[in-house]
Amino acid sequence: MAKSFAIFILALFAISMLQIMVVAANGQGGRHYDSKHYGPGTVKSYQCPGKCDARCSQTQYRKPCLFFCNKCCKKCLCVPPGYYGNKAVCPCYNNWKTKEGGPKCP
Repeated sequence: MAKSFAIFILALFAISMLQIMVVAANGQGGRHYDSKHYGPGTVKSYQCPGKCDARCSQTQYRKPCLFFCNKCCKKCLCVPPGYYGNKAVCPCYNNWKTKEGGPKCP
């Protein structure tokens, strides 16, 4: 009984490791963003308010989100897709930090 339980746990571990490797191989959990539409320099500065309006549309802290998103967009000329996350698409947006080391861009 104990031997079969150990084999079962080992099999679950092996399957989960395989799944992690497959997801890592695809990058971004299988999401691929076209570098034509997302990435550094894909947004013109006049497009920042519209892109940030969409990015910040689902937060309860809309005003600070819009302020920092527009600031980051004007510097990086990029806004990640979606309402949150996906910052790896915009390295400048992702790597700009506050003095305390936290993320500056929403």
